Amino acid sequence: MLKAGIIGYGTLGKSIGELIDSGQAGDVLLKSILVRKLPSSLEEISDQCIVTTNEDVFFTQDLDIIIEAAGHNALKQYGEKALSSGSDLVILSVGALSDNELYHSLQESASKNQKQMIIPSAAIAGLDRIAAGVLGEIDEITLITRKHPRSWYGTIAEEKVNLATITEPYCIFEGNARDAAKLFPENVNVSAALSIAGVGFDDTKVQVYVDPTIQMNTHTIIAEGEFGKVEISVQNKPYKQNPKSSPIVAMSVAKVLKNLTAPTVIGL
Repeated sequence: MLKAGIIGYGTLGKSIGELIDSGQAGDVLLKSILVRKLPSSLEEISDQCIVTTNEDVFFTQDLDIIIEAAGHNALKQYGEKALSSGSDLVILSVGALSDNELYHSLQESASKNQKQMIIPSAAIAGLDRIAAGVLGEIDEITLITRKHPRSWYGTIAEEKVNLATITEPYCIFEGNARDAAKLFPENVNVSAALSIAGVGFDDTKVQVYVDPTIQMNTHTIIAEGEFGKVEISVQNKPYKQNPKSSPIVAMSVAKVLKNLTAPTVIGL
């Protein structure tokens, strides 16, 4: 049985915990959760799971794998400690890896401790195809992200457009993935994942739209190269309580965990 821990117990952390406890993530035991503040109720959390605000308690639970679900600062604060504690690390705040220094330090720590940083497909599809395609020449990779105005509150999008009155799709960013990840840390982690799978942060093109005509978060990947051409578009239902993210992200983490204990693995 795989012993797992989660950093963060917001919308994503709770969803991941539920999938583990229900058995949908394979032969996995949720052993510990690290939080900034203890939740008001622990009724939905298994008695076998330690919920703590103490990082020393969390990192001494002999965890096989740790899932980061708490944002960029949490990855910066705990990433190396997770790997050096003897755990593989599932990263959801992938946009933080646009910081070259952080990315390389985590890679070095993973190599030194013979552990892995695991980046799930999360909100997009086709990373396996992109990662295979870059073994040959790649001409271009573009990501187009569209989200309803309700997903953009609390971001710099509010400075560019009136989210309450917008009636037509509006492009709030066009550039590369490195800049996109820094400007929209909670909204376009997908651009970072695509960059790492493909041609890097500086050469991955990104367009970001506020789009009041849609209800689901939409990501379209267009890639062309020696392998041919691929165009993949996904439409994700956003969480009602956190429209910046989608349930498919937690499901993707559960798939990663299931792959680690399943006799048959598909889609790597």
